[in-house]
Amino acid sequence: MNSSHERSDVELVKLAKSEDFGAFEELVSRHSGRIYSLLYRLLRNREDAEDLLQKTFLSAFENLVRFREEASFKTWITRIATNFALMKFRKEGKIQMVSLDDPQSYTKEGVPLPREIGDWSVNPGLILERKELIEILEGAIATLPPIYRYVFLLRDVEGLPNKEVAEIMELSVSAVKSRLMRARLFLREIISNRRKE
Repeated sequence: MNSSHERSDVELVKLAKSEDFGAFEELVSRHSGRIYSLLYRLLRNREDAEDLLQKTFLSAFENLVRFREEASFKTWITRIATNFALMKFRKEGKIQMVSLDDPQSYTKEGVPLPREIGDWSVNPGLILERKELIEILEGAIATLPPIYRYVFLLRDVEGLPNKEVAEIMELSVSAVKSRLMRARLFLREIISNRRKE
């Protein structure tokens, strides 16, 4: 038999469903760092991220028997965390609907979101390996309005498919694609401008 740290999420979920609390603790240990990081990036507040991290895993524990395993545990727990963050933003009125047909969109700081891709001649994958540009990207992500930041983090950072992002965000797939494009353009513009400084 495999040692506990080698068990897959699928095995751990099955064990946790049969009231093996150690298996659920292992799932928490395995995923809590990534979920905390996601929540912090979404909320930009450590206390809120810690609070929702606890709520996320408590909700997962309470609803584990209803988890049908059609998606991975990673996707399911990401969805729970994101939904908690969205509920918090909506309750606080921080998410406003923005028409993608508007002539120009702006961040809350009044920075216009670009409509065209800036010249980025260096391969983005190679650029992002450099520590200082990763820090610039993190800062740029933080300035994205929530409606763009959520889509970008779920799609490009967490790697969820457009359809799942659409379900979590309660958007159409085309709206997800549009917001993702806007987010990418904005981030490229920020990074391009920093490279010119």
